[in-house]
Amino acid sequence: MKLLQFAMAATFCALAAAPASAQYVKGNEAVKVMPDGSRRVELPPVPVAGPASKSRPCAAEAGCNAGPWHMVETTDGLRECTEPFARPTTCRASSYGTKKLSRLWIAKRGPTWLWCQYPDIGSKCVDMHARPPANLPYDAVQ
Repeated sequence: MKLLQFAMAATFCALAAAPASAQYVKGNEAVKVMPDGSRRVELPPVPVAGPASKSRPCAAEAGCNAGPWHMVETTDGLRECTEPFARPTTCRASSYGTKKLSRLWIAKRGPTWLWCQYPDIGSKCVDMHARPPANLPYDAVQ
């Protein structure tokens, strides 16, 4: 009996100490699982006009990100990025589940790229390319 209690307590402690499992956006059409089990991931395109096309993005490790972190699913898995386009140097490994940060989740539904409040298409999502104020995202500390 004591052995069973010890085993249950050890299992509970191991689960409590383990980091949260990697997240994904439920319903994200940008991620497709192929028949061979591999994943094909589509990233939001960088606009050809406007400030995002001309500006130099903030590097993830530079400490210059003033807004929420963009959670983007990439070929390397879930990444925290300073922008939704996941350009080189703008992303770092995800700290989701271990660190509380203001986050937006990037997802695709049909041809439309979305900023979502939570990792679910059913949460508050707005079109990234809509005109203001319709494109103002709802970030959340999570």
